[in-house]
Amino acid sequence: MALPAEEWRLCAARRWAALEPALRERLAAASLHDTLRLGCGLLRPEAEALWRLCRRARAGKEPAAARFYREEGNRLFGRRRYRAAAGLYSQAASHEPPGSPEVSVCFANRSAALFHLGCFEVCLEDIARAESHGCPDRLLPKVLLRKAECLLCLGRLQDAADALSVVENKIAMDGIVSSPAHQTLLKKLSQLKIKIQEKESCPEPAREAPGDNQRRSEIWEENDSISGASSSLSLNFDTERGRHLVASQDILPGQSLLKEEAFVSVLCPGESHLLQDSSETAWDTRLTNADLYCHRCLGQLLASVPCRGCSYAKYCSQKCADVAWEQYHRMECPLGALLLTLGVFCHVALRTVLVAGFAEVSRLVERSHDGDKDCHNPEARCKHLSEAPDTRAGTRGIPGCNDNGQYQSSYQAVFNLLPHAEKHSPEHKFLCMLSVVAICKQLQEAGLEAAVLNQESSEKWSKPKTCEKTSGELSPELKTMAEAMLRHVLQLQCNAQAITVMQESGSGDGAVVNKKPVRLATAFFPVLSLLNHSCCPNISVSFSGTAATVRASQPIPSGQEIFHCYGPHRCRMRVAERQQLLSQYFFECRCQACLDELESDVQSVVSVRNSFCCPSCQASMQGEDMLCCSNEACAISVSRESLSLRLRDLQHQIEKALELLRGRKADQAIKMLLKCQMDAGNFLSPEHLLMGEMEDHLAQVYATLGKWQEAARHLEKSIEIVEMHHGPSSVEIGHELFKLAQILFNGFAVSEALSTIQRAEEILSVHCGPQSTQIQELQEMKTCLLELPRSILQRT
Repeated sequence: MALPAEEWRLCAARRWAALEPALRERLAAASLHDTLRLGCGLLRPEAEALWRLCRRARAGKEPAAARFYREEGNRLFGRRRYRAAAGLYSQAASHEPPGSPEVSVCFANRSAALFHLGCFEVCLEDIARAESHGCPDRLLPKVLLRKAECLLCLGRLQDAADALSVVENKIAMDGIVSSPAHQTLLKKLSQLKIKIQEKESCPEPAREAPGDNQRRSEIWEENDSISGASSSLSLNFDTERGRHLVASQDILPGQSLLKEEAFVSVLCPGESHLLQDSSETAWDTRLTNADLYCHRCLGQLLASVPCRGCSYAKYCSQKCADVAWEQYHRMECPLGALLLTLGVFCHVALRTVLVAGFAEVSRLVERSHDGDKDCHNPEARCKHLSEAPDTRAGTRGIPGCNDNGQYQSSYQAVFNLLPHAEKHSPEHKFLCMLSVVAICKQLQEAGLEAAVLNQESSEKWSKPKTCEKTSGELSPELKTMAEAMLRHVLQLQCNAQAITVMQESGSGDGAVVNKKPVRLATAFFPVLSLLNHSCCPNISVSFSGTAATVRASQPIPSGQEIFHCYGPHRCRMRVAERQQLLSQYFFECRCQACLDELESDVQSVVSVRNSFCCPSCQASMQGEDMLCCSNEACAISVSRESLSLRLRDLQHQIEKALELLRGRKADQAIKMLLKCQMDAGNFLSPEHLLMGEMEDHLAQVYATLGKWQEAARHLEKSIEIVEMHHGPSSVEIGHELFKLAQILFNGFAVSEALSTIQRAEEILSVHCGPQSTQIQELQEMKTCLLELPRSILQRT
C-alpha cells in the first residue's frame, strides 16, 4: 500500500471539499513551504478519525496473540510442518512484551523446528537467545542436548562434548533421575556420547565450500563523477530530457553499469498488517513479506529477531536490530500503526529525513527558500549546461551534484529529485500534507521531538513516554521536517524504485522451483533515478538486499542514452495502456517503440500475438468493438466484449485447475488444464501468452508426478511462445530455461540438460550477474552432471 488507506483518503477529500474556496485556491498555488504554513492547523477536525483507523492496524505487543501463535506453531510442529511452525514461533516471539519469560520458550521451540530443518547454525543462535532470556528449568536440559547435537552435526566435537558435560551436571543438580522424562534425557545423552566417540575415531574429510571455485569477479572501474557508476557512463543534461546518463564508450551486454545501495528502503507490509476489521478476533497465520524479510537489510528471515517495542519490525540479527534502532526505528516504533495506515510513501519520507539528520534537512530546506525563482524547478538552473554536459565544469551546477561536480548517492541528491509539486492535483497535495503533519504531531506528542532533531543521545531500547494529545502547533523545527517529508512523498510518485525478489510460487516442495518477481520494498536510489524511461529499455536491474545493480541487456554504442523501464513495457502492453500508466510520471513517452506504434501502421507485439482467432475457422479476428474474421470466405463476426468474457471465464477455470494442483490433485488438474487448452484453441491465437501459460502449468503438474519427458515437452512449447513475445535473449526466457534445466536434470536427460543450462547461464548472467542464485544453481547442476561416469554420459 503505497498511498494512505482508502478511508483516510476519503476523509481528506471531504475536508478539502469543505474548505473555503479562497483557501483552496491559495493552497493549490502555494509552494511546499506555504502549503505547510497554511495547512498545518487543518488536521485537527480529522485527527480523531485517523486515530480510529490506526487502532485497526496491528503493530503493538499482544500477549494473547503470542499465545495463539505459539499454540499454532506447536500444532504444526506436531504435524512435522517445521518451516511453517518456525514462522509461527517467530510471530509469537514478536508479540511477547519485553522481559516476558515466555519469549525464551518461543526461541526454544523455534530452535527445535530449525534443528529438524537441518539449519544447525541458526538453531544454535536460537538456543543462545533462549538461554539469554531465561529458559525455564523444565526445558533447559532438552535445549542443551539439542545444542550438543547441533554441534555434533557441524563437526565441532569438542564443543559438543562440553555441552554434554553441562547437561550431565544440570541433571545431577536436579537430583531426580527416575522420572520417564529424565530417563529419556539420559538415554539421549548416552547416544550422543557414543556418536561423538565414533566421529572422533573416524573423522570426516573436510568438505570444500560449494561454488567457491566457480565464483567469477566482474571487471569494474569506478566513475569519478557519479558514485557507484561505471566509468563507461557520463551525466548529461538538456532541456528536453533533463538529467540523464549516457554511454561514454561502447558497452557490451551483461556489463555492469551501476551498483547503488538504497539511501533508504521500507519493506512493503503484507495484507494481514493492514487495517483489520475491529470485529475480528482470530489472528492471521499467513506469513507475508513483512514476516519473511529483515526490515533493515531485506535479507531473508528464517529466525527473526523481534523489535523490543513493537510486533511489526523484525530483523535478521541483533546487529541489524541495533543499527535500525539507532538510525530511525526508535522514532518510528511508537508510530507503527500510524505508518501502516498512511502507507509506504509516508513511511519512506519519514525514514529519509531521519537517516539524513535534522542539520542536513534544515540546510537544504532553507536553501530552497532563498528566493531563487528556479528553486521550484531545480533543473531550470542548469539549462546553460547543455552546451558542455561532459565536463566537470558542466556537471558542477547540475542539481544534486556537490561543489566538485560529483553526483553522489546522498541526501542532497535525494532532495534534488523533482517533486513536480505544480503537476500534482491540489487534492493529492492536501492529502499528503495532512499525512505528514499527522506524523510530526504524533512524534511531538510521543515526546520524540528531541530525538528527531538529534538533540539527545539515544538510550538503547528505551520506550518514549507517551504524552496526552495536545492541540499545540508544531515547532518550527518539526515544520521544517514536515516540509521535507512532503517534498519526498511527492517525489516518490515519480522516483520510487520497487525492490523486487525472485520468490517461489506454489507450495515450493516440488523438484522444479517456479519463481516469479515480487515487489518487496520501496526505496530511494538517487543515482538510479537519473535513468529516463523507455518502453524498450537497454538495461536490466537486479537486487541483492537493499543494493541495486544495473547491467546492459544489449550492446549500447557510445553516445546512446541509458534507458530504464518504469513498468510499462512494449512486450506486455499496448501503446495506449502504456501511455495511460506513464501519465503518473508527468511525461508523454516518445521512445522508439511508442513512436512506431503511434505514428505508423505498426501494430504492437501485444496486439499481434495476444489476439483472438475466429471460433469457426481459427483465422485472426480484426476490428475494434465488433471483430470480423480476416478470412474473406468466412463471414463470422463477434463482439470483442463476448470474447473478453469468454477469456475471463477461461482464466477462472485455469485458476481452479491450479487450486487442484495446490491441493495435490494432480490428475484432476491435468484434465481441467487440457480441457481449458482445447477451449482456448477455439478463440485465442496460437501465440497468445495464455496459451504459453497453460503449457507452463501442464509442465508443472507433470513435474510433480515425476513425468519428466511430458513436463519438458509442454515447457518447450511454453518457451516458444514466451520467446515470440519477449525475444530470445530476454530475462523472461532465462527464467523459463532455468525451469527447463531443472526438469531435464531431474529426468536424467544429460545432454539436453547441459545445453539448456549453458543457454540459461548466458542469458541470466547478462540480466542478473554471475553471482545470482539462479546462476549458482545452474552451475551446481552442471557440475553434478559432468561428474557422472563417462559410460552414462555417452549413453545420454
